[in-house]
Amino acid sequence: MYRSHTCGELRLNDEGKHVTLSGWVQTIRKFGAITFVDLRDRYGITQLLFGENLNNELDANPLGREFVIQVVGKVAERSSKNPNIPTGEIEIEVDSFKILNKSAVPPFTIQDETDGGDDLRMKYRYLDLRRNPIQKNIVLRYEVNRSVRNYLHENGFMDIETPFLIRSTPEGARDFVVPSRMNPGEFYALPQSPQTFKQLLMVSGFDKYFQIVKCFRDEDLRADRQPEFTQIDCEMSFVEQEDILQMFEGLLKRVFKDVKGIEYSDEIARMTWEEAMWQFGNDKPDIRFEMPLANLQFPSAAFPTKTGHPEVFEGVDFKVFNEAETIIAIAVPGAGEYTRKQIDELTEWVKRPQIGMMGLVNVKCNADGTFKSSVDKFFNEEKLGLIAKAANAKAGDLILILAGREEKTRKAISELRLEMGKRLGLRNPEVFKLLWVLDFPQFEYSEDDNRWYAKHHPFTAPKPEYIDTMIHTSPVIDDPEHYLEHPFAAIKANAYDMVLNGSEIGGGSIRIFQKELQEKMFHALGLTKEEADEKFGFLLGAFEYGVPPHGGLAFGMDRLCSILGGADSIRDFIAFPKNNSGRDVMLDAPASIDQVQLKELAIKIDEISKA
Repeated sequence: MYRSHTCGELRLNDEGKHVTLSGWVQTIRKFGAITFVDLRDRYGITQLLFGENLNNELDANPLGREFVIQVVGKVAERSSKNPNIPTGEIEIEVDSFKILNKSAVPPFTIQDETDGGDDLRMKYRYLDLRRNPIQKNIVLRYEVNRSVRNYLHENGFMDIETPFLIRSTPEGARDFVVPSRMNPGEFYALPQSPQTFKQLLMVSGFDKYFQIVKCFRDEDLRADRQPEFTQIDCEMSFVEQEDILQMFEGLLKRVFKDVKGIEYSDEIARMTWEEAMWQFGNDKPDIRFEMPLANLQFPSAAFPTKTGHPEVFEGVDFKVFNEAETIIAIAVPGAGEYTRKQIDELTEWVKRPQIGMMGLVNVKCNADGTFKSSVDKFFNEEKLGLIAKAANAKAGDLILILAGREEKTRKAISELRLEMGKRLGLRNPEVFKLLWVLDFPQFEYSEDDNRWYAKHHPFTAPKPEYIDTMIHTSPVIDDPEHYLEHPFAAIKANAYDMVLNGSEIGGGSIRIFQKELQEKMFHALGLTKEEADEKFGFLLGAFEYGVPPHGGLAFGMDRLCSILGGADSIRDFIAFPKNNSGRDVMLDAPASIDQVQLKELAIKIDEISKA
């Protein structure tokens, strides 16, 4: 037996017990004839006291950081207690010890606050995983996994595995491909999701499926994206949208309770995609704080039912606004005291390439009811008052206004709103707000390709009232400049996203289950009948044999864990992640392979492409 207890287990009521502990040496502190050692495992830290009787043995067998040792001794009350750790009232008076394995000097300190940079920590990830903050993240991930499995099992779902080696299908991102040795010149693809398989399981009669599954997408990386990621993938038969929303609201509430100890009793808010874009500028709004957008210049072809505030601009000759496609403002509460320097910083912030705006207009709402703005030359006090009224601004607020092309400006003001929420401390990571976003557009139009793309994926059903439009309307666009007037632009998808604190953590839809409608969808996306049969013949064939109505949802496991853990990046919630270039710097992968392997796979590397 290497240990009778863990390093986080013993307390003052264990005083006098003889115990055996094993773990890693965290720190060593010598005080004359005695030595203190902090011994660490994943459960905690326990202080060891090596007395004078062990001096000679310690001199003969000195300890070093990260040595793996075993000690036998007695639990005693500490004279100098440490209230910052659970074991801080006790120590082990060591009778004997054994070095189980020595360690080289680690390349960085294995402590909560380490001196290791990201690249170094990723290269020695097995050492980084010893650090307490990272271990807590991995434990949290396990707790989420366990909570999800328990809830789904209790609600009748079956965990069914699906293949990793599949056929390449268009799902919106690049596939990772795998050459087949037994079929030279042909390739498997790694799945971007188990989408078609879970639909086939519904055809097969397994009415409640789930899988916590690896998915693969060859796309550019960022803080919340990895080339391989994990989905909580679910599908149900004989359900409508409301059934799915209720089921998975319950799942998230269960996770909050099990993992965070939070009883999420609030009713989960819902808004349509159009409302989200109109009020917040994006389809995953952070509703922990208000600060909605004030859309000053409208109507717009993208939002035909909405109106703006034309009275603000009547008789005003301000070129920046006159030539803008849209003008949007936010009223920042309590920021009216911002200095010129702070406003200049915000102006430079919106000019950054990531935001891409030409400038920023500001209006200060003074306590006495007057206004001071950067456009006083063009807007008199009355007009500034109309802007404040349109933005629902109050005395002491700061109004920030962006103008330009509609899509770009809406995205920029959305980012500015989030930045101001961060600066004002309104985005507390310990506050959690869930939101359903519903009724997405069925299609997105590409001006470059003059064609329609699926907003979600090709298997998403339209809202029932749009099915006839899908079936009986040609997708061809005669006048690309007026694509918003095409009937397809008005079709709403029977789709839904779950948003948590401004991040999309899950999405799904009611699926198409009629062969005619699925063929029409493929046609709308530019696939010929032959191409559809080649890529999806197996699914269309299955649709001839009695398919139940079905729908589902997939949560991003990595992203959900990072938000619950209060972090921006998903990387530290994955045991062995890739870096921002998609490389595993620990394994040095991807890497070239032997010429013999290439020959077996019938692959020849183009030296020009390689260079």
